[in-house]
Amino acid sequence: MFHFVFGLPWLIVVVRFILPLPWPWMFKLMLALVLLIGSQYHLVSRLSSGSVFAPEFPRSLVIGFNIVFAAVAMLAVFQLVLDATTIGIALMQWTFPTIAPGVRYALGISALALSVLGVSQAVVVPPLKDMEIAIADLPPEFDGYRLVQLTDMHISRLFPAAWTEAVVSATNALDADMIVITGDFIDGTLDRRRGDVEPLRKLVARDGIYAITGNHEYFFDAGAYMRHFAAMNMQVLANRHAVIERGEARLVIAGLNDLSAARAGSPASDLRVALRGAPQGAPVILLDHHPGQARQAAEAGVALQLSGHTHGGMIVGMDRLLARANNGFVSGLYRIGAMQLYVNNGTALWPGFALRLGRPAELTRITLRRGT
Repeated sequence: MFHFVFGLPWLIVVVRFILPLPWPWMFKLMLALVLLIGSQYHLVSRLSSGSVFAPEFPRSLVIGFNIVFAAVAMLAVFQLVLDATTIGIALMQWTFPTIAPGVRYALGISALALSVLGVSQAVVVPPLKDMEIAIADLPPEFDGYRLVQLTDMHISRLFPAAWTEAVVSATNALDADMIVITGDFIDGTLDRRRGDVEPLRKLVARDGIYAITGNHEYFFDAGAYMRHFAAMNMQVLANRHAVIERGEARLVIAGLNDLSAARAGSPASDLRVALRGAPQGAPVILLDHHPGQARQAAEAGVALQLSGHTHGGMIVGMDRLLARANNGFVSGLYRIGAMQLYVNNGTALWPGFALRLGRPAELTRITLRRGT
């Protein structure tokens, strides 16, 4: 069913775009076959690599599949808009207008160009996003405290060791007090990703590196991965918290298991357990991969929640749909009562749909300020 759904855009493109073209049948057939293969990217991944989530073929081929897959989807949308416009004109004029081949060529070129642009923007080492967040009653000792948030790195054949190394170098250059990683480190098994994640061992911050799981860890043995990351000097906050001290002042950093943990047989996300024993009155920064639980965190007195998961919506317009799936939260800073929620666009994104148009990746440095 999953692969059939992704075949529907291809069917629209064949019937409404390719067949009306004034081309020889052989050329039409060749184009249809190329687009069919691209539209079944996830089936090819499952058959060749054992998983739709982690294509294990060369990076250039992963990029090529993403370009064709996205181009088919966009061209199907463009064609449906053209058809709707044609029907609207026909209803007003009582005759169907003739669609010149040049119109279809323009649609095809536009879909391909946007796809190439979107994939190229998705696979870069992300630019720095610098921001300040004011927290009420933040101890003066933590005014100016710098956190770097990495999230949704999806280290894979698309985002391999060289990319990870570049992200680590850029992160270390930011001189952070703390680095937090809010889930979805990887796509692929630990045996296949061991070399690609190795550069993460070089991450350095004065108060350490804190990490939580995302949903993708649970597709590939989250326990093995988090033990591996703990051995790389990360502090894994699995429904736990840590306390950062500056003299008598304290700041709590807490983390939750991903919402999918329980389905995988791991302890479910539990904020009450994570905050048990936390010092009273200390501001709490919560790491939660999914932003959708933010209202519960606000009710529990959390000062700041850092999340990812949504990839910022990836495409302007589509972000509104993803917001609905995450209780209205998709990208940027939100205020929920006394709490602030920051939903990160992601350091990278899933290699199964690597496209960004108007929702760029980010390497995020957050400077805490004392609010009033």
